[in-house]
Amino acid sequence: MEFFDFFFNLKDIGIGYGTLVMFVLLLALLLTGMPLAFVTLLVALIFALGWFGPGVVPLITSRVYSFVTSFVFVSVPMFVLMAAILDRSGIAKDLFDAMRLVGGRLRGGVAVQTIFVAVVLAAMSGIIGGEIVLLGIIALPQMLRMGYDKHLAIGVVCAGGALGTMVPPSIVLIVYGLTANVSIGDLFTASFVPGLMLAFFYVVYVLVRAYLNPALAPVPEPYEVTLAEKLKLLKGLFLPIMVVVFVLGSIYAGIASVTEASAVGVAGVILSTVLRGEFSLGLIKAAVLQTLSTVGMIVWIGIGASALVGVFNLMGGIAFVSSLITGISDNPTIILLFMMLILFVLGMFLDWVGIVLLTMPVFVPIIITLGYDPVWFGVLFALNMQVSFLSPPFGPAAFYLKSVVPDNISLGTIFRSLLPFIGLQVLAVAMLIMFPWLAIR
Repeated sequence: MEFFDFFFNLKDIGIGYGTLVMFVLLLALLLTGMPLAFVTLLVALIFALGWFGPGVVPLITSRVYSFVTSFVFVSVPMFVLMAAILDRSGIAKDLFDAMRLVGGRLRGGVAVQTIFVAVVLAAMSGIIGGEIVLLGIIALPQMLRMGYDKHLAIGVVCAGGALGTMVPPSIVLIVYGLTANVSIGDLFTASFVPGLMLAFFYVVYVLVRAYLNPALAPVPEPYEVTLAEKLKLLKGLFLPIMVVVFVLGSIYAGIASVTEASAVGVAGVILSTVLRGEFSLGLIKAAVLQTLSTVGMIVWIGIGASALVGVFNLMGGIAFVSSLITGISDNPTIILLFMMLILFVLGMFLDWVGIVLLTMPVFVPIIITLGYDPVWFGVLFALNMQVSFLSPPFGPAAFYLKSVVPDNISLGTIFRSLLPFIGLQVLAVAMLIMFPWLAIR
């Protein structure tokens, strides 16, 4: 009886202990294996009833409704659908073959070619899972067959595939923009240079390693490409580049909003499959089902996180946590680094959707108070999530790749291969903190 009395009189314990109880309850329920969406919804309901009573429930539902009915949110399923169609078409393979013109006879050229392909695929869809799987099927076997060091090859595929977090039209940036109430177009513009900077770091790392230790990345066998073959290869570049130009060009030129541009992108990818002779109802049906599954997960996590943050805000929790964080130091940089540390730790255990929806309502007001630009912070957040995609123990990039690699490549091998690339991502975060102008808009 005392247990139930405790949960129906939560207000008596005060906001400090209330925050602690909420955190412990969230952690305990997550350890049971319950999905994050259901955990956050359950905890939100317990604290709503225990702190305020049944009368507060309509306020929570109105907050959830405003999240799921946002017009910009429509772009999320559109970009997911683009990625799903790309997964099932031969566009990525032709793109990879065409990028041989970039790699050529360069030592480490196939790895460099893989990173270029990853950037283009990221600019087409903004989803990381499909990219890593595609590169794991197309690029990794070729690098291993040529004698590339497996750790270098695995790292390139996972790190390159995760660039969808940074390169517009990143879904991470879209959800951040919705949560932080900042312009998604500004976020896309600001993330362009940092995204390319990170890809450049990967290319430089590959080339330096390859030339310091030639055994890591053998030079391809001599092969003369005729003009006819070059033209054929270039055809594989044309359609993907045109989709990227129309999607991002329409946004940057102010012709279309992000939502409208996402529809243009879907139309462009479908048209590409038609021109390539790959279009079929089966392809569209499978892509739509995959989209429903992925977006359903994002929406449910969004509903749970919105409800929990709404209740926590009504409790006065956001103001309480803000005062705790800002009380750490008078130096804004120290506070910023502490936030980055929190995001890094959370990224080791939680999905990025839950992280952005749970933390940004607390962090963004603090960032604005400290005098930082919330658009710049959004790019910094996306860079931080790059690290979380690769970090053990639950780095999703490793699990995506594990699903398509031979059995002799273990998860431990994959995670060890990612360590140098995690270091490069941390370097990129540090560069953006030291030189905020890199996020130009």
